[in-house]
Amino acid sequence: MAEVKTRRKRGGGRAGNAERRGSGAIEQMPWNPPINTDRPTEPLTEEGIAAIHDGTMRILEEIGIEILNPEALEIFRASGGCTIHGENVRMGRDFVMEQIALAPEEFTITPRNPARAITLGGKHLNFGNVSSPPSYWDMELGRKVTGTREMCANFLKLSQYFNCIHFVGGYPVEPQDIHASIRHLDVLYDKLTLTDKVAHAYCLGRERVEDVMEMVRIAGGHSDEEFEASPKMYSNINSTSPLKHDYPMLDGWMRLARRNQGLVVTPFTLAGAMAPVTMAGAVAQSLAEGLIAVVLAQLIRPGVGCAIGTFTSNVDMKSGAPAFGTPEYMRATQMTGQMARFYKLPMRASGVCAANVPDGQAVWETSNSLWSGVQSGAHMIYHAAGWLEGGLIASPEKFVMDCEILQQIQRYMDPALTATTPDDIAIEAIREVGGEGHFFGIQHTQDRYTTAFYQPFLSDWRNFEAWEAAGSVWTTQRAHQVYKDILADYEAPPMDEAVREELEAFVARRKAEGGAPTDV
Repeated sequence: MAEVKTRRKRGGGRAGNAERRGSGAIEQMPWNPPINTDRPTEPLTEEGIAAIHDGTMRILEEIGIEILNPEALEIFRASGGCTIHGENVRMGRDFVMEQIALAPEEFTITPRNPARAITLGGKHLNFGNVSSPPSYWDMELGRKVTGTREMCANFLKLSQYFNCIHFVGGYPVEPQDIHASIRHLDVLYDKLTLTDKVAHAYCLGRERVEDVMEMVRIAGGHSDEEFEASPKMYSNINSTSPLKHDYPMLDGWMRLARRNQGLVVTPFTLAGAMAPVTMAGAVAQSLAEGLIAVVLAQLIRPGVGCAIGTFTSNVDMKSGAPAFGTPEYMRATQMTGQMARFYKLPMRASGVCAANVPDGQAVWETSNSLWSGVQSGAHMIYHAAGWLEGGLIASPEKFVMDCEILQQIQRYMDPALTATTPDDIAIEAIREVGGEGHFFGIQHTQDRYTTAFYQPFLSDWRNFEAWEAAGSVWTTQRAHQVYKDILADYEAPPMDEAVREELEAFVARRKAEGGAPTDV
């Protein structure tokens, strides 16, 4: 591949803020979280749904889940619906169904900019950025390196800029140049000032969760009562598969539940390693691990919004390495979508791959995983832009490439494409052209040609000779230049200066107090 070439920056595009004026680095679609108008893909028969449900309930009834948090154990014990032996919790299916029925089928999370609110449930579809890789790769470096605050902030800028990114997950890359005790303070300050989209808290100890909730409250200008009146942020926890929930994640889960914030539980069940090698068995185990967390949340605050996630894939049986975007991953996601609708819970999926660089493998595996999320009826798709190496690398080029896919999915869901009004059937236009001529010049086409079809910001539709004459720039090279153009064009969303000062003061105070305890 040739070295990175610069290109002229195009003007006239819409930038990351829907209200923003002036030219942008690219022409992109406006902020418009899509509505999934398709019927979901449902590979399970009614008998299949019943079989997985029965398997899920039998795991909870007969085998149980290890709950490694004493406070959570006492909540389960006090419920009167559980059998507890040591740290093992079992519960009957009637109790499970009674509790999860308290969770809403749909809930909305509203960030500091209410125009960026997202809804989980119904037919709503929301995409989020890559979250939590420890390492970074871009074309300019050409190698894998440890993440820094600057790299993390650059991903936050991309996350704000792209209208097809609807929420901002954890650290887009782990900024390991900041001590772990105060990392959450600096990153959340950056997240809340560089973006105005829905933010996330890691459930990694009391201090981190409480600090993030307070910072989100300050950024939104809310009183405590206003903050708790409806979700303003969310967290995602993972079970420790197989069949365990650890102390810190449940601690954060319970703290967020008490304050009525969004909750997502996503077991990380790799078939053949942390779950049965069969996909139905892996899905049943994943559901059991997820549902017990939903039950816990409802015991704490009935009606708190909970979503159930899927991260069920397979391992490479030759090496043990996780694989993503596989046929097994796609089917597990679709199956989980059916079960989420059976339980009447919103669902989270992921846009993931095992590729090490933003190459063809990265594109097809990510596209497979994204489309399986769409087909499953997922409402929240994590890691939708920027993920590489099974979640160990974040790449800005991959982020840009993925956003091209996300925009195409968003356009695919545009009701205009399937409209069937007389004007869309276009009998008179067909009559006008008849069996001779073409449709280019007629008024029906002229009235619509600027908006009729999706216009890419990254794909190059020229023929080979024209592409070659323009410098033979490969997709990843174009993505690298788009990334650089966006950073040059980026403007932070507005924030009241008094709010910014209050955030800064809170961060300074918590740093002086030592932040969160660590073992380093």
